[in-house]
Amino acid sequence: MCILWLPVLKVLAVRSRDVYNQQPRCLRTRHSVQRLKHRSSCSPGRYRVIRYLASGCSLKDLHYNFRVGRSTAGEIVRKVCQTIWDTMKEQCLPTPTDEAWVAIAAGFWERANFPNCLGAVDGKHVRIVKPLHSGSLYQNYKHFFSIGLLAVADANYNFVYVDVGSYGKDSDSTLFRNSTLWNELESGTLHIPRPAPLPGSDVAVHYAFVGDEAFGLSTHLLRLYSGTHLTVRKWVFNYRLSRARRYIDCSFGILTNKWRIFYRLLDVNVDFCIDIVKCCCILHNYVRARDGFNFDDISVGLDEYANDDIIAVNRHSNRFRDALIILLAMQVRCPGSWGAFNM
Repeated sequence: MCILWLPVLKVLAVRSRDVYNQQPRCLRTRHSVQRLKHRSSCSPGRYRVIRYLASGCSLKDLHYNFRVGRSTAGEIVRKVCQTIWDTMKEQCLPTPTDEAWVAIAAGFWERANFPNCLGAVDGKHVRIVKPLHSGSLYQNYKHFFSIGLLAVADANYNFVYVDVGSYGKDSDSTLFRNSTLWNELESGTLHIPRPAPLPGSDVAVHYAFVGDEAFGLSTHLLRLYSGTHLTVRKWVFNYRLSRARRYIDCSFGILTNKWRIFYRLLDVNVDFCIDIVKCCCILHNYVRARDGFNFDDISVGLDEYANDDIIAVNRHSNRFRDALIILLAMQVRCPGSWGAFNM
């Protein structure tokens, strides 16, 4: 296609010269072979794809600004999004190995003081225009139409796993149970490390993801203690788990703030919306790996999720959570302990 990736990546991460100098060879090789027939008409619009994703403009805006047909602009944007996902997925969103899971857990222990954490999991509703003949399948509990994005983030605000394209009516718990992540957890093919002792203890605890009240408690997924009249130990556990869980909320905030197409309705078909969301997740990891860390990008909106479709739990799962509250409570016995007030 007639996309010149060097200036595109310059717009993609204007804050970092390293991104500008590190052009992905896979994209350059692939697009040097795949060209559109009318190159002259596309050369002036080399910035249109990233402009569409980063500025939140519509395909009609591209139609007027670059003097190409709306369908042509849409075809270019979609093919580029598909190519970015196909060629950069293994580089920017690889399947974690045993060593990668251990490194993620070490990052959460260092930054959030939460042990044996594989990542923070949560869902996000991406606004779309109501698809034709879809009824209420895409209408969520907030009364707008959307597709679901389920993601897992590490302590560096990078996405470790994404699942895009579910119905807007599905809750976070339903998204999680229908995802490939849940299937791999149940089948034991996710390469999760063996249970490891907690720091300063000989109690072996499973590695687990952390989520909010919308998710059900299981062996590899921890959630907050419910209720208002909690003991000190349970309150400290909820506090620590919330510190670890906020990384996924911040990751969604950075994604939305950087790629402002999420500020508006996606007025394309559902398959096109899925390609856009997957492309933005890949570009999010790509930019963060080269552009670094900036607190100005963090704009978190805390959503209230319906607490339904909860997965049934057993006492076996509660035992691991109870072991964690003992460790965390030991760090707050003394008034003014760093474990309780270190943010």
